[in-house]
Amino acid sequence: MKILIVGAGAIGGYFGGRLLEKGEDVTFLVREKRRQQLRDNGLIVESVHGNMHNAEPKTILAGENAEPFDVILVSTKSYHLAGAMESIRPYVGTETLILPLLNGIAHLDALTEEFGAEKVLGGLCFIETTLDENGRVIQTSPIHDLVFGERNGEKTERIMKLQAAFEDTNANFRLSENIEQEMWHKYLFITSLSGITSLFRSPIGPIREQPQGMETIKNLLHETINIMKSLDAPLAEQVLEATLARMNEIGYSMKSSLQRDMEKSLPTEGDHLFGYLLETAIKLGLLAPTLSVIYANAKIYESNLG
Repeated sequence: MKILIVGAGAIGGYFGGRLLEKGEDVTFLVREKRRQQLRDNGLIVESVHGNMHNAEPKTILAGENAEPFDVILVSTKSYHLAGAMESIRPYVGTETLILPLLNGIAHLDALTEEFGAEKVLGGLCFIETTLDENGRVIQTSPIHDLVFGERNGEKTERIMKLQAAFEDTNANFRLSENIEQEMWHKYLFITSLSGITSLFRSPIGPIREQPQGMETIKNLLHETINIMKSLDAPLAEQVLEATLARMNEIGYSMKSSLQRDMEKSLPTEGDHLFGYLLETAIKLGLLAPTLSVIYANAKIYESNLG
């Protein structure tokens, strides 16, 4: 399959690099600066699962001529989604599949409105990775999971073809028959982790040690689950207990990507993660005091970016 990866950053660079390593036909849609970096140094991945280096990865810039791709993997930040959709439009053909890996859920509506529901798959990833100052992809944790599937759960011919392209890769690509539930569950986890760690400006460990910290985590989970249920999200019955257990199991020094963005004085996905849920709560008259404080914290931070 012809695969287009939007960006060659921490996530796109990692999973795209692993597909290249396997021998798949991968092209990266990048900006001029990143293209030059890749031309000079190649695509470099340094990982606990093994390093890889591709000296000449294929790249295109937005607007350059190329035939439609079989699948387009979108792993941008939510605030870059509008630009990403504009960039990929010329490369979307009648049979193209779009696989988004963004956090949250609101992007599905945007992609569906732009390209049609039949083209948009469900997807998510779990990975701790970053791009260093030299453009190397640094991946440091055991987890490197990419989950995908038809949003209705069917094992269609096209999704099985995609699975064949992804299998035997040095990363955990997994086909899900319940991808929408998995996306909502990740949304709950990411909202909780990013909300709590950004609010307290701390890794999760010290927060868990404080009774007030654990109480805040539990309050946020209850509020978020209540809002999600009002949206008819397909949550599992024991999702609160499972998410709380996971919050207690993750490493002491774990930070969310949103918190790390704050530390680097970068924009955040606060609107996409917290704002979307809070807007629903306000419309339905649901109380969400913890989520309101977390969202206000993110907006005040962004107002000071200048």
